[in-house]
Amino acid sequence: MAQCSECGEYENLPYQCHRCGQSFCAEHRLPENHECPGLNEWDDPGGVFDSGFEDSVDGGVSGGSGGSGGGIGSRVRSRIDQERGTGGLLGAFRGNMTYVFLAVIWVTFAAEFAVLFTLGSGAFSDVFVLSESALRQGYVWTILTSVFSHDPGGFFHIAGNSIALYFFGPLVERYLGSKRFAGMFLVTGAVAGLSQILVGVLLGAPPSGGVLGASGAIMAVMGFLTIVNPDLRVMLLIPPIPLKIRTMTLLYAGFSLFGVVSTGSILGGAGGIAHAAHLSGLVLGVVYANVADGRRSVPNQIGGGGGGGGLGGPGGPGRGRF
Repeated sequence: MAQCSECGEYENLPYQCHRCGQSFCAEHRLPENHECPGLNEWDDPGGVFDSGFEDSVDGGVSGGSGGSGGGIGSRVRSRIDQERGTGGLLGAFRGNMTYVFLAVIWVTFAAEFAVLFTLGSGAFSDVFVLSESALRQGYVWTILTSVFSHDPGGFFHIAGNSIALYFFGPLVERYLGSKRFAGMFLVTGAVAGLSQILVGVLLGAPPSGGVLGASGAIMAVMGFLTIVNPDLRVMLLIPPIPLKIRTMTLLYAGFSLFGVVSTGSILGGAGGIAHAAHLSGLVLGVVYANVADGRRSVPNQIGGGGGGGGLGGPGGPGRGRF
């Protein structure tokens, strides 16, 4: 049983739209009945529906050959799917980028242990940790790998980020579409890490100090949702308290600000939390939400009619992470 993304009704045999990836009841299964983004994007780039092509289809059918007509119809459907990009490997990612990023985070986590135990901590830093010294040496890939990397000694860091991404990511992905969501996640995560490094340079931090983690991108997602639907109801996992998304975002922002005040540094003190990355990610999400136009609205509650989804939130105490 699944819930219709348009009307919220539960359907035993739901229809899944191959264009937007959402599930619908029989009434809203057609693209025009659920305002599918594919209707706006379809511009017939290959001339599938030009008059010449339609004439050839009609000719095949009127010629009396059922097999020929069926073959032409099959080729039409295949051509349409090819133009729309609904099939194949790339089609599997549409509407699922949140789960792709989750998979990459955990695969990267496993790769971290492999590199750490086989090549040592030096190679680990060169591959996964964003730092001033890494950038000076030309290790520009760390701008991206650091977004998906997490401290091997801190399971709660990756667990908290994964839970938050699992619950919040799909909401933003449905609102923006998979491509724009992927761009937002990667850009905000990278810029959040670079912000932490820049602040460190300005404050005279050691060039070897680095950051890793997806919390900057997660904070951007939370900031985004806070703007597009501040009344979204969620359930804090520990302790189990129902909150609105704006309250939860303010709590995490307050936590980072408290960390700055208590440690006397926006870089993070003994806890190793990259406060600059958290706050910059939050600001980026808020700014983008004010200029982005959504394809679908954000629901008022995670999980439909049964209570809000639980989540722990991004990050946690640890070494050089965000």
